[in-house]
Amino acid sequence: MKPVIGITMGDGAGIGPEIIVKSLAVASVYEECQPVVIGDAKRLELAKKVTGSDVTIRAIQDPAEASFSYGTIDCIDLDLLPSDLPFGAISAEAGNAAFHYVKKAIELAQEKKINAICTAPLNKEALHKGGHIYPGHTEILAELTDTEEYAMLLSSPKLKVIHLTTHVGLIKAIEMIDLERTYNVIKLAHDTLTRAGKHQPSIAVCGINPHAGENGLFGNGEEEEKLIPGIERAKTEGINASGPHPADTLFFRAQRGDFDVVVACYHDQGHGPIKVLGLEAGVNITVGLKGGMIRTSVDHGTAFDIAGKNIADERSMLEAIRSAIELAPRQD
Repeated sequence: MKPVIGITMGDGAGIGPEIIVKSLAVASVYEECQPVVIGDAKRLELAKKVTGSDVTIRAIQDPAEASFSYGTIDCIDLDLLPSDLPFGAISAEAGNAAFHYVKKAIELAQEKKINAICTAPLNKEALHKGGHIYPGHTEILAELTDTEEYAMLLSSPKLKVIHLTTHVGLIKAIEMIDLERTYNVIKLAHDTLTRAGKHQPSIAVCGINPHAGENGLFGNGEEEEKLIPGIERAKTEGINASGPHPADTLFFRAQRGDFDVVVACYHDQGHGPIKVLGLEAGVNITVGLKGGMIRTSVDHGTAFDIAGKNIADERSMLEAIRSAIELAPRQD
């Protein structure tokens, strides 16, 4: 069975509706999955006019009603946006709607009606104006699924990177890393790829210091204290983990195919190599959500400055859909 991918519309005043319509006008998407949008059908109709697409927008209430046929975009219609909502403007209505699209997608995933969630971008200021005080999608997903241990995984066609820490300063990031976090993130990577059908995925952990410390020559023993015990614990459970490896060569080796995923210690260590490979190809993925739920996302924002102008590039959305297909838990 092709996986059912629930695509949330994001902020309706941004480029989300446009890039969804453009992406679902690509025939190969329907060859690989069964997509269904969670959003507002009227907004997709407007995006259809903006883009000049000839697809049909079909409002439904449940994935069971979807046709999943190329040329028709099935939309679970929450009907939350005013018909006169302007493109490119921050609004409480759009922020509130974006929250409820995600909430509905989580419910559908928990009910096993969709196999993965793919999110179009939301706007944090609009989200807050709408009464939902979260930094972004990840925190909404974590709270609504009652998940405490999760991680960011970035994916591109040649490289996957999962992070021990993300949006904190470098000194704080090193302080936050310990053997438990190292072990937990290795296990999240292993479990995610295993559920997606990858047998014994190969997981390589980056060093914190240059040359991974070079046996104490660099740093203050961070590799020995914070990384190696977590790696060894994972290995005792049969997980195919190795490292710590010098970061200056590890990413080259991984994109060459030596490893299935790299564990990066901090934000720029992992984000830099992914973005060098192409901004349009990068996908942001939340792993570790309860129930094995997978969420993928475009690696860009709402782009209010170009919304409603048929300028938005859909390639990151297409990659996010493809990553959702790749990582969606396989059904027995």
